[in-house]
Amino acid sequence: MTAVADSTVKTKSRSKSSRPGTIALLLNNTLAATGLALLVLVCLIALAAPILPLPDPDVTAPAQRLLPPLSPDHLLGTDHLGRDLLSRLVWGTRVSLAVGLSATFIAAFFGSLIGLVAGYAGGRVDNVLMRGIDMVMAFPYILLALAIVAVLGPGLLNALYAIALVNIPFFARNIRGVALGLARREFVDAARLSGKTPIQILFTEILPNVMPVIVVTMSTTVGWMILETAGLSFLGLGAQPPQADLGSMLGEGRKILFTAPHVSIVPGLMIFVLVMSINLFGDGIRDVLDPRLRAGSLTRPVARTAVTRDPGKPVPAPGAEDRLLDIRGMKTEFQIGSSIYKAVGGVDLHLKEGECLGVVGESGSGKSVTAMSVMGMVPTPPGRIVEGAAYLDGEDLFAASDQRIRDLRGGSVAYVFQDPLSTLHPLFSIGHQLVEAIQAHQSLTKSQAQERAVELLSLVRIPNPKDRLSAYPHELSGGMRQRVCIAMALANQTKVIIADEPTTALDVTVQSQILSLLNRLRRERNAAILFITHDFGVVSALCDRVAVMYAGRIVETGTTEEVLNSPQHPYTAKLIECVPVLGEPDRRLDAIEGRPPLVNNLPDGCAFADRCPRVQAACRTADIDLVMSTPERGVRCLFPLKEDTKI
Repeated sequence: MTAVADSTVKTKSRSKSSRPGTIALLLNNTLAATGLALLVLVCLIALAAPILPLPDPDVTAPAQRLLPPLSPDHLLGTDHLGRDLLSRLVWGTRVSLAVGLSATFIAAFFGSLIGLVAGYAGGRVDNVLMRGIDMVMAFPYILLALAIVAVLGPGLLNALYAIALVNIPFFARNIRGVALGLARREFVDAARLSGKTPIQILFTEILPNVMPVIVVTMSTTVGWMILETAGLSFLGLGAQPPQADLGSMLGEGRKILFTAPHVSIVPGLMIFVLVMSINLFGDGIRDVLDPRLRAGSLTRPVARTAVTRDPGKPVPAPGAEDRLLDIRGMKTEFQIGSSIYKAVGGVDLHLKEGECLGVVGESGSGKSVTAMSVMGMVPTPPGRIVEGAAYLDGEDLFAASDQRIRDLRGGSVAYVFQDPLSTLHPLFSIGHQLVEAIQAHQSLTKSQAQERAVELLSLVRIPNPKDRLSAYPHELSGGMRQRVCIAMALANQTKVIIADEPTTALDVTVQSQILSLLNRLRRERNAAILFITHDFGVVSALCDRVAVMYAGRIVETGTTEEVLNSPQHPYTAKLIECVPVLGEPDRRLDAIEGRPPLVNNLPDGCAFADRCPRVQAACRTADIDLVMSTPERGVRCLFPLKEDTKI
């Protein structure tokens, strides 16, 4: 028990530290970290102004006027009245920061409140509030700020109110757009059904989802607020003599710019440093709040999966010449923080022309990552291909150029994904997207491409194909959208179709139609299909061969008939037992106990050992190879099942 507890604690501590925290993400961004360091330094100096050994910033000394920088007792020199520039700079920065931050918080509070209420309430409330915001936005913001200060009178506090007021529409518009989308979401409907009042829904359901937008908007607005305050003070409408802020110092120095340029340069440089550091820090905050970065990707994904094969290891050679697609020893990993997730741990798969290979396994077994790795579509970071090769007609895809991969994507190798509504672009018609897919790989005019699009829609049995070209994805049913995706996959001289659970979200009738369509098209086109699914029923209807994956590796492979009728790996047998059989209502459906292992902490030996009813001590000692009894039949198990074995 103690050992188990110790291992549990180690696992928890490892998982806790595997993902980079907020500080690590922020510090990873060099520019953001630099901005943060400068901002913290400036703020600390400004806050320490009362205790720093600085002269009174308002005391004049005409005898020491316009002293240059590095003068005795005046590090940055003096202004036209003999006042110490360093002291005025520190105190002026303190004032500018206070005004900028205060104006930002006021604008954010009232603007976000208006945006939340307008977005959630909608209807007449939204119309009234937004028309008021439109009226404010109809005036140039700087002229409106000048008009407000002119009415209220010059002064730093009035300048603060003016700057805050003219920036309220900016927050209101941004937050209203986000709240409007959230107000129609299912979790808000669930909150209404639970009996929550509109105010409770607004502040407990919608506000937490809007808060990141508010924070990012504030972080990018503070610098602008400081500039606006400095502009009003520069015009004499903000801080009044003898009070110093950066804008008033800049305004006082403009009269003697040519005779004593340091009087203007010093506050100007401080405004530059302050605003630039705030903007850089704001960009860093935006990146930290990005969900992809929070998941551990320290930069945004590039267009192709990184290939980092060890040059000291030989690249596996392709197999038989009749293999159209040949994947050899492929390993794909994800580095998230300090952890490495071995999503694909050495996969061997192959496809011949006109053949359909089904890849089966639980969620998280590595099926989709395997398929995405073939054409370099796994996001980098955090993904990378570290070993193996994928050959298409004998060409190593991992060694091909980026241009070559772009030519092959959608051309020789096409993908059909699970959710056609998210695959198809919602703002473009079906015809536009089909024509784009055709012209990307074929030199056809637009009219020729449209004729080809009509042929493709007819090929996948879509009625009135010419009229459907002008339809948008949301105007089609799920089955029709999936047919369009298949048509796009067949738009060019496709050799391999990778179908990643294309029928999971469809009802049984449409699922059968899609499977029949794929089966007919691959026989007519002689195209190979790599079909990823959870369902052995789908496999039996479409696939010639099956590969069963578990924890990133192939645990059993063979013809469909062999695997379904005589599974050799206990995992395969358990998967088959989970499938209901028509006409056998009394058949027991056993779920597989336990969960798949974490691929960043795989156990020694067989990854299925903790869930296997036939596990023995030898299963946990060393790595287990995939033993091939025939060229197509293999199992990764020390104690495979026999035909008469029951588990």
